[in-house]
Amino acid sequence: MPKPKILVVDDEKLVRESLQEYFEHQGYPVVSAENAAEAARLMADEQPQAVLLDVRLPDRTGIELLADWKDAGVPGAVILMTADPKLDDVKAAIKLGAYDFVSKPLDFDELSVTLHNAFEATTLRREVRTLRDEVRKRMDYHEVVGVSAAMRQLMDFVLKVARSEARTILITGESGTGKDLVGKVIHFESSRADKSFVALNCSAIPETLLETELFGHEKGAFTDAKAMKQGLFEVADQGTLLLDEISEMSPFLQAKLLRVLEDQTFRRVGGVRDLKVDVRVIAATNRDLERAMAEKHFREDLYYRLSVITLHLPPLRDHKDDVLPLAEFFLRHYSQEFRKPMDGLAEELRRVLLNYDWPGNVRELKNAIERAMILEEGRVLTPDYLPIRVIAPASGPVAAAAAAGETWRTVGDGRRIPVWDIPAGGTSLEQVERMLVEQALKQARGNQSEAARLLDISRDALRYKMKKFRLEEVR
Repeated sequence: MPKPKILVVDDEKLVRESLQEYFEHQGYPVVSAENAAEAARLMADEQPQAVLLDVRLPDRTGIELLADWKDAGVPGAVILMTADPKLDDVKAAIKLGAYDFVSKPLDFDELSVTLHNAFEATTLRREVRTLRDEVRKRMDYHEVVGVSAAMRQLMDFVLKVARSEARTILITGESGTGKDLVGKVIHFESSRADKSFVALNCSAIPETLLETELFGHEKGAFTDAKAMKQGLFEVADQGTLLLDEISEMSPFLQAKLLRVLEDQTFRRVGGVRDLKVDVRVIAATNRDLERAMAEKHFREDLYYRLSVITLHLPPLRDHKDDVLPLAEFFLRHYSQEFRKPMDGLAEELRRVLLNYDWPGNVRELKNAIERAMILEEGRVLTPDYLPIRVIAPASGPVAAAAAAGETWRTVGDGRRIPVWDIPAGGTSLEQVERMLVEQALKQARGNQSEAARLLDISRDALRYKMKKFRLEEVR
């Protein structure tokens, strides 16, 4: 593999010739310039992968030249050379993207190591950018895009917010409406897209661990702190931090979060030094934060800080025009994932999907299509393998129970039994058995012993049926 090309820019002929001879001997192609004008021409004509740039040039400074290259988007690792390094120059150069500063007189061996590290760093950044672009193309956040007027208007606003300089954004909406996906859109459509996107569910981590997860800790801060740990605010520096279920955060952590939002500084647990970060914070919740404020569960000052920009995601039942486009999207998605060619949605399935209110929103629709895709044997997706709650008739006592979220009813002897009617198109006994096992597991919150008791079968029998119906992950 050919070695990268180097551009040497220095007004001293001896320095140029010495550097050129040294690096050409190592196998690098080298071109040189004695002033900024010639350097600009060679940069355009030769497109070098690295530049050894003197700070003091006859016609311009190296810092000014570096600023021009940054504006033009010219790639390459730039190493500044100077006999009089000044702190302001160093700061300006690093801010403009310079890799490093070296002092004159030059130590060629040290410069060679610095240049090698610069090549590795720029190669790694290029690979990361390529991977991020590829991930961005394949991101499933397009699931939030719909054809309805409400969703088109919402997504227009989301893109406007993403490209703004807003530091805090609040996303509200019922569970399953796609708040995390909208958070991804905001990040990947922003100027921070090539930086880190970090997501954290505040309800999934114990309160005692959440503080160190967010802010990190110093070595020895507590008994098990055997090494320093960076928090997510440090990891997300220059990027985006999505805090899902923000309403579950304790008042103590709410106060610490408010400080970070106000001045972008914080301390690690056990630390004494303030750390400065630049993080866009997206908070998401399915709770009514105004009610939580009234009940003293959520700080007013934090709410007003978070809600400078608020995005509310409507439930799927309020934009049913998007049900079929979303179902078709999920059909294509799982057709590729399962390597199972499908020709489309059956008309009967379309009617069933539109007649259901989707209390679990887009997530419920996605899971229903995935389930049907796994079990479907033909090339057209039918309603045969949708969950019973979706294909049940839209009237009668079962519909009323389903609308109330009830799938079980207490009978005279105190037992709880499932409630449903046989669908108009009929169903299979195996399908009913699968539904019973699935509902029992959900009722028992994944506790197999309790689910087996509900079904009056042994735990081994339940495990057999779970394996048979692929229900190992039901909670």
